[in-house]
Amino acid sequence: MASAPIAVHPPSPTGGRRVTARNQILGLAHSDRDVVEFLRRAGLPDAEQLLDDPAWVTWRGGHAHHYEAA
Repeated sequence: MASAPIAVHPPSPTGGRRVTARNQILGLAHSDRDVVEFLRRAGLPDAEQLLDDPAWVTWRGGHAHHYEAA
């Protein structure tokens, strides 16, 4: 099975999580709202529904939906 095309990386030491789509950096998210906006800009209009779908999004390190500094 292929891995999810979107990755939300572990929280950085200063807060926020890098978001990538197929290894292309979309931005540094500080909330789910940021992730959704990055995904919309990448052409996924129903992004809110994808955040908890493991076929689309992999949350790496830390807990999903948490953006505080590591």
